[in-house]
Formats: sequence, C-alpha cells, structure tokens
Amino acid sequence: MRAAITEGHGGREKIRIVDDWPMPEVGESQVLIEIAACGVNFHDIFTRRGMPGITLKMPVIVGSDIAGSIAKLGKDVSGWAIGDRVLIDPIIYHDGKMGMIGETVDGGRATHIAVDADNLVRIPSGVSFEQAASLPLAYGTAYRMMITQGKIQAGETILILGASGGVGSACVQLARMVGAEVVACASSDSKLDRLKSIGADHGINYATGSIVDGVKALYGKPKVKGGGGVDVAVNFTGGDTIKDTQRCVTKGGRILTCGATAGYDVGLDMRYLWSFEHHMIGSDGWERSDLEALLRLIDEGQLEVTIDKVFSLEETAEAERLLEDREVVGKVIIKPL
Repeated sequence: MRAAITEGHGGREKIRIVDDWPMPEVGESQVLIEIAACGVNFHDIFTRRGMPGITLKMPVIVGSDIAGSIAKLGKDVSGWAIGDRVLIDPIIYHDGKMGMIGETVDGGRATHIAVDADNLVRIPSGVSFEQAASLPLAYGTAYRMMITQGKIQAGETILILGASGGVGSACVQLARMVGAEVVACASSDSKLDRLKSIGADHGINYATGSIVDGVKALYGKPKVKGGGGVDVAVNFTGGDTIKDTQRCVTKGGRILTCGATAGYDVGLDMRYLWSFEHHMIGSDGWERSDLEALLRLIDEGQLEVTIDKVFSLEETAEAERLLEDREVVGKVIIKPL
C-alpha cells in the first residue's frame, strides 16, 4: 500500500513516500480501515525528532488522528459493517501498557490501517472525515481540559495562551461555544485576526507586549480582595510563562493545563496561589466520552472545527513544516487517497 513513512529520528528529510508498504493483516477482533483523513499534530513531529526516555521502532507510519470507512471485518467483529464511517480512538494497550497509534504502532499516513474494533467511534452523518480527523489529540484534549475538568461557564473571561495551535484554537472555539469572553494570545497580529474570526473577543500579541499588561488593559490588575483579571487562564505552555499567568487570574480563579510544551520544570509563585486562592486543574488527554461529545456537537451544528490546510500524502513534509514554523491556526489534515 501507499504510505508516508518516518525512516528515523531527525529532520523532515526522514519522511519518505513509499508504494510498497505491506498491507496490514486483519486480526479476528480487528477491522481494516480505508483512511480518508489523518490529522497532523506536534506529537508526530516529536516522534520524528525523538523524545527523551522513549525508544521507538523505526521506520514507522505516524499519524494518530484517523478517520475513514471500514473495508474489511475480522471474523469476531460484531456491531459494525463494511462501509461504516469511523473515527479511531488512538489510545491502545498492550500487556497492560498504554501506547499510541502512530507512535508505538503504524498510524494514519497510509491508505489503510488495521485496528481493534474496540477503538472505533461511529461518525455521525453530519460530520465529515476531515472534521472527525481533527478531533482526538487537539479537540479531545481541549474538551476534557475546558469542559470536563475546567467546567468553563457562560459569562466567564478566559485567557488562552498558545491559542493559534490545534489545542489552542480548539479552546477558543469551545470557550466561545459556552458563551465565555475569550482573550487569545498569539505571536502575530495576523494570527490574532484569524483567532478573532473563529471566536476570540480580544487578542494579545506576546511578541510585542506582555500578557500581564494586556490583561490589565482589558480587566484591570487582579486584587486580593477580588476584582480584576480573568476568571480562567489556559496554559499548556509551561516553561517561564506560569508566573505571568498567575498574575493575570482573579481571586478564586482557575488555571487549566494539559501539558508543558516549553518545559515542565516551571517557576510557580506560591504567593499568588495562596493569596488569590487560585485553583490549578490538570487534564490528561481525553476519554472516549469526550470524543463522542465532540462528534455530537459538530453534528448538531454547535461546534465548527477549524481546518487550516488539507494536503495530499505527497505533501506530508510540507504539512509538518507548517506546524514546526508555527504558520497555522487550527488543524492540518492529510488525505492519503
């Protein structure tokens, strides 16, 4: 079959298109999926670059956000039929250990994939393959952080750092969906303009000014006795951004996180944590129920996913470049067929 393989750790030159990758064998409890769309994530890039402490078998087909139609059923599979439209939940377990499709086993940058039927989520008729393939790693993570864990509400003010990426733009849309007032942070005015077009009310360009000054200009400085600042801050950047984030949140406000792309060893200012009675809430990935909820929201017209670019399999390296160079707002999709 045709596939884009990652031959080893390194730069984008490690991505190669092949026509003779073995068609996957279908186990008794598996299905063969003809892949219609595969989302591109920074996780794919981290897999290519190599991650400290993680050893992966190379070459590998990366790509974890996968949508397509069932082409073949294993003999023990029930409840599914040839032609059913499905999203794949990419979390897998082997010998009690968690893994990820597109990392520990071959993923979605190919024409076909064999997966356990237990990993399938039915796609409603009103949801496209491209929309479904935008969900797990970005929208699933954002939904669990914002809705399931963070319980954001209408009327709240929400600051979102790193708003232009896949998770960040999903946070913008989810906050807008519930009726919150959204402050998006990004590195350029053009990105902020795009974020406003998908739901942000305000923008802060952190390349030309600080988020603390931006929040003060909008809502005033947070006060120990209450008032000023935002109700909720979303920070999955980590690194040296946490202290400034603390300085933006009102008394009793919440700081939500699902990762630390700029580093996990952060400098927390404990004075703000106790004196402003902040609530720091962590969120780890997604559950199946989060993906099902997102599919319903799209099907009902309550949520519209943001897809920046759609590429062919041959353009896989360019799709990764756009993410690496931070040139996108929303999701990038590869269509293998």
